[in-house]
Amino acid sequence: MPEKTDYRMTAEEFRRHGKAMVDWIADYYARIESFPVLSQAKPGQIRAALPKSAPEHGETFDSMMKDVESVILPGVTHWQSPNFFAYFPSNTSYPSILGELLSAGLDVQGMLWATSPACTELETHVLDWLVESLALPEKFKSSSAGGGVIQDTASSSSLCALLAARERATAYASNENGCDGRLVAYTSSQAHSSIEKAAMVAGIGRANLRLVPVDEKFAMRPEALAAAIQQDIAAGRVPFFVCATLGTTSSNGMDPLPAIGAICREQSIWLHVDGAMSGTAALCPEFCWIQDGLEFADSYTFNPHKWMFTNFDCNCFYVADRKALIHTLSILPEYLRNQATESGAVIDYRDWHIQLGRRFRALKLWFVIRHYGLEGLRFHIRRHIELAQKFASWVSEDSDFELAAPAPLNLVCFRHRGGDGINETIMSRLNKSGDLYLTHTKLRDRMTLRMCIGQTNTELRHVEQAWKRIREEANAAKKLSQSAR
Repeated sequence: MPEKTDYRMTAEEFRRHGKAMVDWIADYYARIESFPVLSQAKPGQIRAALPKSAPEHGETFDSMMKDVESVILPGVTHWQSPNFFAYFPSNTSYPSILGELLSAGLDVQGMLWATSPACTELETHVLDWLVESLALPEKFKSSSAGGGVIQDTASSSSLCALLAARERATAYASNENGCDGRLVAYTSSQAHSSIEKAAMVAGIGRANLRLVPVDEKFAMRPEALAAAIQQDIAAGRVPFFVCATLGTTSSNGMDPLPAIGAICREQSIWLHVDGAMSGTAALCPEFCWIQDGLEFADSYTFNPHKWMFTNFDCNCFYVADRKALIHTLSILPEYLRNQATESGAVIDYRDWHIQLGRRFRALKLWFVIRHYGLEGLRFHIRRHIELAQKFASWVSEDSDFELAAPAPLNLVCFRHRGGDGINETIMSRLNKSGDLYLTHTKLRDRMTLRMCIGQTNTELRHVEQAWKRIREEANAAKKLSQSAR
């Protein structure tokens, strides 16, 4: 490395290394199927390969990239592999990566409109685009009393919704005095764990979160919700928050929003709707049915970083009444005061979430929408759902397997009829092989395999190969079981 006096990377070095990095990323995607999808690293393996102390002297870019290849890649689980079928998609795309690069290069701090007007106004505009594109209620547009903001995750959005609901229910007194233990929140037994964590963080307490039973489709039972609310009211408690889910993580269960919404409206309870993964499907008119009843919602969230080809993190959070959210979260110390804020003519997104600082996430979402257009996004979403439905049909037609839940979109829950042990063996052997990556859940206390299709480059051949490997491991597991008897 040439001797330097200021230790900076020069512009010419940045140009050269930047081009090399883009080439490396493109090459990575070209060879991604050569890696085991689930990292085969052992605990502590990566740290053992790293120096114990930080380097005293700077090192070359080439030496860094050599260690990426030899040390980092073996410890990477390849979420962008077309053979990644675990958890939920976390899909990205080249336009998104370029938008993220631009955001990193500008590195603005968008906590206030004044600290970077473009960061705020582009975000407001893109989220208004999505209200129209997803056929969301007009009340979520910035031109109404509501509006949208980009958060890091749906977990953060749900916490903000719960906090705003808490303050509305207590006339904004709980921010001053804390909670008195009377507030009660509700969600289904299949809802995401982030709701339970939000109750903990917000001071509501897990004991005051009711997990409402679900029906045979793993959707919240409205009559059970209504009964729980009435029971709490009779006990002198204050029901204040309900979270309904459009596409539960375990099974893609769809809570019945019209019935839940009517209950919440009658009782003046804040209704938050979590559409984390499945919400993206509503870009296609034929899947907008999942949002029936969303007009009842006080807040709504979904993740473009799951199924809209936008890299993590990028969550969209909408509220019908932004004043309730801002009143809950706004604190204005003297050092943040400025003329634009005082004028009331701008949005300061620092008031819409927990953290003060915020980065320019809207750029990558803007790049994705402009590159693909709505027709391109719909093409890929429809293709993923088509592949999932094809996989579900193969499961249904195979006498050794069964569907464990309805499969309305891109998640298929299934299991081998041989019981939990054989399903555990199938999943373990598949994941150890590196050929694909599956995860599981428990439905009706039975181990269930989950096949979630949504990676950017997943094609029919990947799904066909996955089904072939699943059946191969099922046959191997059966033979092992028989030989052990």
